[in-house]
Amino acid sequence: MLMRYAHTNIVSTDWKKLTDFYIKVFNCVVIPPIRKQSGEWLEKGTGLKNAALQGTHLLLPGHGENGPTLEIYQYEHIENQEFIMPNKRGFGHIAFEVDNIEETLKNIELNEGKRLGEITKREVKGVGEITFIYVRDPEGNLIELQNWKKK
Repeated sequence: MLMRYAHTNIVSTDWKKLTDFYIKVFNCVVIPPIRKQSGEWLEKGTGLKNAALQGTHLLLPGHGENGPTLEIYQYEHIENQEFIMPNKRGFGHIAFEVDNIEETLKNIELNEGKRLGEITKREVKGVGEITFIYVRDPEGNLIELQNWKKK
């Protein structure tokens, strides 16, 4: 029986702008084709009347050409919600392991993302030292930046 992680979806108010952010900051790569989907099949699968969307899949870095993707879709009709905090129930954040947290943070802020926490270091016994911070992409989605040093 095949089991393989496929993708994580972000619903966006501007899929092109958010796609550009993940390409510039995290070196994601667009996996064609650009999606423009609607119809009864999408309504049935999503449970949404008049479902229509457009967007793309981005290959996430570090897992080769068949790795998981970040799916960024913009529905024709979007329901807004408050930004979530890290302790809210449900899906919380995505995480990227990076070589240099400070440089990545600067790049995030240059591309309209925002820091949420402070850069923090902590030894995790038996694993190593983690340096991390939580940030938000331009639409407020949570991202964890992390860097591990083995002890």
